[in-house]
Amino acid sequence: MNTHSVPLLASALALAGCQALLPRGGETEPSRFASYEEAARALAQVQPYRTTARELHDLGFDLGESANVQRMPYPQWYQTLVGSQTPLDGADRGIRDCLAAGPACQAYLFRFSRVRHEREGNFAADLLNFRRVTHTRGWRFEAVLLVRDGVVLFRNEGGQPNIERVEERRQPLGPLQDAGEVLPGRLGG
Repeated sequence: MNTHSVPLLASALALAGCQALLPRGGETEPSRFASYEEAARALAQVQPYRTTARELHDLGFDLGESANVQRMPYPQWYQTLVGSQTPLDGADRGIRDCLAAGPACQAYLFRFSRVRHEREGNFAADLLNFRRVTHTRGWRFEAVLLVRDGVVLFRNEGGQPNIERVEERRQPLGPLQDAGEVLPGRLGG
């Protein structure tokens, strides 16, 4: 063993257990809310037939400025909120009034989330593709608002208050495992 390989080997061994070097990442659909519960509390303050677009803005649901607001076309929101199996007279009053208002009523879908993906385990096993463990944590919040003439007629929420998922991938042959999937195609098989 030459003198140059000793520091390289020592560095490799030091990194072998270093979890801080594992990839981390996430996805965020920005909002002013730090949690699902905070967004749900804000939406609970929205009162159909009372809350105005200005008040929505103050609560964190800006119809024109929010980064993650989508105007939903009629067929999409009707299918989402009523569906084909529910008779119209069984639908919420706000939905019926929105339908009667035609184009004067708009549907808005808000999506907010904070999800983190963190790799866990041994750096060397992860790097060499023997074992990869990814832990996903976070939340996703969705709200649908029907608004006519600047006043909310209907509100609804959904989402995932607590996302917790562990994905584990083991490959006994490490970096050679994927080569077995690639080689038959390259060999004409």
